[in-house]
Amino acid sequence: MTDNGPLYLGFDLSTQQLKAIVIQSDLSIVSSAKVDFDQDFGAKYKIKKGVLVNKEEGEVFAPLALWLESLDLVLQRLQEQNTPLNRIRGISGSCQQHGSVYWSHEAEKLLSGLTADKSLVDQLTGAFSHPFAPNWQDHSTQHECDKFEETMGTPERLAQATGSAAHHRFTGTQIMRLRRKLPEMYSSTSRISLVSSFLASLFLGSIAPMDISDVCGMNLWDIPSNNWSAPLLELASGGSPDALRAKLGEVRQDGGGSMGGVSSYFVKKYNFSPECGVAPFTGDNPATILALPLRPLDAIVSLGTSTTFLMSTPVYKPDPSYHFFNHPTTPGQHMFMLCYKNGGLAREKVRDVLPKAESGEQWETFNKRALETPPLDVRDEAKDKAKLGLYFYLPEIVPNIKAGTWRYTCDPKDGSGLEEVKEPWAKETDARVIIESQALSMRLRSQKLVTAPREGLPAQPGRVYLVGGGSLNPAITRVLGDVLGGADGVYKLDVGGNACALGGAYKAVWAFERGEGETFDELIGKRWKEEGAIQRVDDGYKKGVFEKYGNVLGAFEKMEEEILRVAKNT
Repeated sequence: MTDNGPLYLGFDLSTQQLKAIVIQSDLSIVSSAKVDFDQDFGAKYKIKKGVLVNKEEGEVFAPLALWLESLDLVLQRLQEQNTPLNRIRGISGSCQQHGSVYWSHEAEKLLSGLTADKSLVDQLTGAFSHPFAPNWQDHSTQHECDKFEETMGTPERLAQATGSAAHHRFTGTQIMRLRRKLPEMYSSTSRISLVSSFLASLFLGSIAPMDISDVCGMNLWDIPSNNWSAPLLELASGGSPDALRAKLGEVRQDGGGSMGGVSSYFVKKYNFSPECGVAPFTGDNPATILALPLRPLDAIVSLGTSTTFLMSTPVYKPDPSYHFFNHPTTPGQHMFMLCYKNGGLAREKVRDVLPKAESGEQWETFNKRALETPPLDVRDEAKDKAKLGLYFYLPEIVPNIKAGTWRYTCDPKDGSGLEEVKEPWAKETDARVIIESQALSMRLRSQKLVTAPREGLPAQPGRVYLVGGGSLNPAITRVLGDVLGGADGVYKLDVGGNACALGGAYKAVWAFERGEGETFDELIGKRWKEEGAIQRVDDGYKKGVFEKYGNVLGAFEKMEEEILRVAKNT
């Protein structure tokens, strides 16, 4: 590490942790620290997996005080490692998408008047009109979702305007519901932030604007016209669109540059330099695609609490079954995303009913069964039926189906004869089928956006990059490669679960070191070293195996449609 070069700080405020990574201009990591919400504050805030739950109404939310305490703690931990915080030139980061923070009329005064002798939580309690932030797992807004789609005419028209159909977790429907449920809170709200602009605001000492990519996770931003949607503001605000527009503020168009210097609180308390700037923060999914320079047709699968499938594309082809966002750094580019609530948590549920391994390793039995089971559990195509299933322990987003488990079979050769099974198959079989189910959903919904990587191959991604905790699991990586393909292989990013924080740190480097007109991909591409950053974990496309899953893709889609008719979220 050079003794006097500039450093950059990236954050990731996710559902269960707050992570911080410090890097140099050459993208090498200097230090990192994290706060685990359950481990560090679980008893104090009565949280589980980072959130509080009101099951009766489907609400899932996090206490803002938890995040304030965590920010002070993660910075203390960086200090304890003797991280030279005085050399940090720029800060950016990623935060869980779709959450919203409601500021009081005292917020600006309290943010600008922070003193180093007290903690953030002690000084900012009065800065919020609502002490909680809705979480992406929240599913309390079906009524509002219906109204959003009704206002635009169809889910397709809503997606054409905002990049997505209506979704429970999206901020516009959350705002509309909270305005109806807590009218006094709403009227006493001066500004509304996304979680990303909330964290940026703490560092700025004033309320930061939302960023051009994260704002697309609200169902309120009209992407083609690059402005707030007038009819949707009218709806969400209950007929006072100008008031809501004022609460939301202007959206920052440039993903780079500095929004201002870091607050004196951090200068005096943690020895940050007064010259340190704060770049726009973005959502965790946009930050994930910034964790490496993606090539055309490459895909990223994030295997965390939720599961997401991401691709960068210049084409805007919205559809109700997936999401489009503005790219977080590159105007004219878009980000295609699939998001599933039933990701890591669902895989853990299947794991936990299996017999425990003698070694005590949690995943040993699950992995053994997943790898021993052949694709679709078909050993003899002439005799065996292919097994398909949906494992939704939480109400799912895509498709919009209630919590439940469904198991079906069909002919493995062409998907015909689809029928629901009367008796569940052996629980050991579920280990492979749940991974296949999640991957088949990704393949089904991304098939229109991929092409053949080269002559003689079926349409599929070029490379598939895996990030998040599940990327460390050999059974999951193998089955994903079987289903999704990946003509040039499946790779694990060695940053593991730190991809979002690293994407935020890379964004800070680009924000403060870019040349005139220099794009993120140009700057990071020159500095990013593939060697040591990624590890090939599977061959990806396997001739014959990939085609087997293609044979039942239509049956999988039909299964979803059948279940949707009887178990749609309402």
